Amino acid sequence: MVAMARVGVCEDDVDVRRVLTEALRRAEHEVVLARNGREAVTGFGPGSGVEVLVVDIGLPDADGRDVCQALRAAGQHAPVLFLTALDGVHDRISGFQAGGDDYVGKPFSVAEVLVRIEALLRRTRPEPQEVSGLVLDPERFSVRTPHGEQKLTPTEFRLLAAFAARPGTVVRRRAAVAAGWPHGAIVNENTIDSYVRRLRVKLEAVSSPVELRTVRGVGFVLQ
Repeated sequence: MVAMARVGVCEDDVDVRRVLTEALRRAEHEVVLARNGREAVTGFGPGSGVEVLVVDIGLPDADGRDVCQALRAAGQHAPVLFLTALDGVHDRISGFQAGGDDYVGKPFSVAEVLVRIEALLRRTRPEPQEVSGLVLDPERFSVRTPHGEQKLTPTEFRLLAAFAARPGTVVRRRAAVAAGWPHGAIVNENTIDSYVRRLRVKLEAVSSPVELRTVRGVGFVLQ
């Protein structure tokens, strides 16, 4: 099973939406819901933090394929799994042409939907990143060394990944906020300092070969 992900579900049918939500939450995923195309376009954009989308093609106000195209045009590149009662070859081809990545026909098996979502996540998530013996694993949301492993929250992981992407280079506070939190989030100085302190504790717990330092008035550097 892949690590927790933020999954956007756009489905107008109340019962189907409930079943999918319950199954995804049991699998420890976070669920963001949209009942129609308008809510999906406004709520699942590139700043939403959604990692994979489940979109019904037969929405009350739009064709799910048009919703996918609108999201792609807005810069949302998360994989899209279409749900639909349309099962012809032409329908599947048009779904892929609209920017979709996978397709499940209705009625569907919830277990199959979960497996397909996790397959899409594995394809799109980066491989573990290593910096001077410190390994960041996006699949497990963890950091590890030969001395042990520490689980990280999604925000902690995004922050540490931003620092590790530029070892020895100062990452300014504004860039750290952009890496760790969704676009538009209000993050004050105390909040980011608190996260950095927590990261230091977790790095020390695994005898990290690199240190996360504060450059006063500027930002942070991993060295």
